[in-house]
Amino acid sequence: MKMGIRYMVLLAALCGLSTAQGFDLKQDLKKKLEEAKQKVQPAETPSDAAAPSEAQALLADFSVDEEIKIGRQIAGNLLGASPLVPDEALQVYVNKVGRWVASQSERPDLAWHFGVIESADINAFAIPGGYVFLTRGLYQRLRNEAELAGVLAHEVAHVTRKHHLKILQKSKLLDIGAKALGRQAGEHDRLRNLIGSGAEVMARSLDKDAEYEADRMGVVLAGRAGYDPFGLPVVLQQVGQVKKDDTAVALLFKTHPHPDARLGQLDLAIGQRFDDLSGPTLESRLYRLRP
Repeated sequence: MKMGIRYMVLLAALCGLSTAQGFDLKQDLKKKLEEAKQKVQPAETPSDAAAPSEAQALLADFSVDEEIKIGRQIAGNLLGASPLVPDEALQVYVNKVGRWVASQSERPDLAWHFGVIESADINAFAIPGGYVFLTRGLYQRLRNEAELAGVLAHEVAHVTRKHHLKILQKSKLLDIGAKALGRQAGEHDRLRNLIGSGAEVMARSLDKDAEYEADRMGVVLAGRAGYDPFGLPVVLQQVGQVKKDDTAVALLFKTHPHPDARLGQLDLAIGQRFDDLSGPTLESRLYRLRP
């Protein structure tokens, strides 16, 4: 009960709300969520118990300020190519849901930013430093708030696990070991040179294991936030039905495992752990985009 109150207070602080009553949950659902959390935790991140690799050690040594600078540059470049949908109410709503979900993660204090960008593609992006975007094309396919929460939770997991920072390191776009940012002259010029257009970074495929890990964590985070944890799997199922030659999913299918493969991995990881858990989907609360 005390933990639930703390989450409500944190939500109010993050979103500037006078009350968090709209996100309150029934007590029996809270109990089920806590039980599910205890059941899923061992399978949530199976690599947690392993000794940290050299790359993980370097990433852990990388400061939050430097990570945010990288993310801000990439986000700025991305928005320069695909601006936010000009609907303030939509952007406020997505930030409220996203920040509530992110508050359930292992990095609740990160300055999280969420947005819907102008693109007919069906896709979502996670950027280091707490920047998360989904496209208009994907948002318009969502049917309820639980599905939105599931999509955002997947991207939040990418940020908390620093998956894209690892890609930057491997591609030598960013020399994390040398601490290239923040300690040398000409920092902003160097940052621009290292990051490039941002689109190049986002177009790079993550390791399949990273995508599967983000799926597992996304389901758990959505459940912790009180939503129906099956929001993300439902979205994956819907996207999987889109024809491969549809240009709207070209980049998604290029940079992600096929939704059918992701659903198969989720089924193996979760099994029957969530079978007796049903959270609200909140269809009536999903913000509807103006034509």
